[in-house]
Amino acid sequence: MSSDPWGRVDETGTVYVRTADGEQVVGSWQAGSPEEALAYFERKYEGLVVEIGLLEKRVKTTDLSAKDAQTAIDHIREQVDAHHAVGDLAALRTRLDKLVETVEARREERKQQRAKQSDEARHAKEDLVNEAEQLAQSDQWRAAGERLRALVDTWKSLPRLDRKSDDELWHRFSHARSAFSKRRKAHFAALDAQREEARKIKERLVSEAEALSGSTEWGPTAARYRELMAEWKAAGRAQREHEDDLWNRFRGAQDIFFAARSSVFAERDAEQSENLKLKEELAGEAEKILPVTDLKAARAAFRSVNERWEAIGHVPRDARPKVEGRMHAVERAIQEAEEAEWRRTNPEARARAEGLTGQLQAAVDKLKGQIEQARAQGNNAKADKLERELEGRQALLDQALKGLQEFGG
Repeated sequence: MSSDPWGRVDETGTVYVRTADGEQVVGSWQAGSPEEALAYFERKYEGLVVEIGLLEKRVKTTDLSAKDAQTAIDHIREQVDAHHAVGDLAALRTRLDKLVETVEARREERKQQRAKQSDEARHAKEDLVNEAEQLAQSDQWRAAGERLRALVDTWKSLPRLDRKSDDELWHRFSHARSAFSKRRKAHFAALDAQREEARKIKERLVSEAEALSGSTEWGPTAARYRELMAEWKAAGRAQREHEDDLWNRFRGAQDIFFAARSSVFAERDAEQSENLKLKEELAGEAEKILPVTDLKAARAAFRSVNERWEAIGHVPRDARPKVEGRMHAVERAIQEAEEAEWRRTNPEARARAEGLTGQLQAAVDKLKGQIEQARAQGNNAKADKLERELEGRQALLDQALKGLQEFGG
C-alpha cells in the first residue's frame, strides 16, 4: 500500500483521492507499483492545473467570448468532478469558480460596453438622419449632394442597432436622400427647360443679328443691335454646348456691321474735318466785314461768304456750335446795323421819339419848379418825395434823348 497527502493506493490496486467529503475512487492500477499509480494520476492533476492556467490567461489577455470561456470551464470542471486525478481538487474548483466570476464580470463589462456603443451609434445615426433631413431642403445641390454621400459612408461605418430601431432610422435617412434627389432632379429638369427656351430665343436673335450685319442704315441698325443685346442678356444661358457657339455667331454678326460702320464713319470724319477747315476760313473772312461802315457793301460781302458756306457739307458735331456761332455773330451785327439805319431814317419813329422827349422834358421842368416852391415853403418832405419822382423822370428823359441821337440828333 502506498500514499501521499492527496491520495493512496490500496492492496487491490484501487487509487483514491482525498477530498473534503472523504476519499473518492480515482481508478484502478494493475500495471505497476503503487508509486507509479500515484505518479500517473498526479500527472493528470498537473495537466488539469496547466489547462486551468492556460484558460485563465486566455480569459485575461484575449477577447475569448464568455460563451466559449464557460464551455471550456465546464469541460475542465467535468474532469475535476470525475475525480480522475490525485491532488487538491478543491483548489481547482476554487480557481474554476473564480474564473467563472471573472468571465461573468467580463460578460457584464462587455454587455455595458455594447450598450454604450449601441447608444453612441444610435445618437450618431440620429444625428446623421437629422442632418440628412435638413440637407433634403437645401438648394446647394453640389455641396448638399456631396455631404449626403459622405453621410452614407459614415452610416456604413457605424455598428447596427436592434433591427427595429435600425430599420426606422434607415427609413428616415433613405427618405431624406430620396427627397433631395427628387428635388434636385426637378430643379435640373426645370433648368434644362429654361436653357432650351434660352437656346431657341438666342437662335432667333442670332438669325436677326446675322441678317442685319450687312445693313447700311447705321443709326437704326445700331439701335436694334443694342435692343438685341438687351434681349440676349434677359434670355439667360443656354446649354453649355450651345452657348459659346451662339455667342460667337451673335458677336461675329455685330462685329461685321460695326466694322463696316466704323470704316464709313472714318471716311466721313475725314471729309467733315476738311469741311471744318473751309468753314473756319469763311468765318474768318466774314469777321473781317466788321465793323459795318457801309451797310450795302457789308450785305453783299456776307451774302457771298454765306453762299460758299452753304455749299460746304457737314462738319464734326462737337465743332459745329463754335464755327456756326462765329458766322451768326457777324450776321447779327449786320442785322443790328440795318435796324439802326431803319430807325435813323424812319420819320414816324423820329417824330414819336421827339414827342416823347418833349413830354419828358416838360415833366422834368415842372417837377423842378414844384421842388423849388416846396423848399421855399419849408415843406421838405414834399420836396424829397418830388425829388425821387424827378430821378425817375430824368432817367427816362436821358434814355429818350439817347434814342433820339440815333436818328441823327
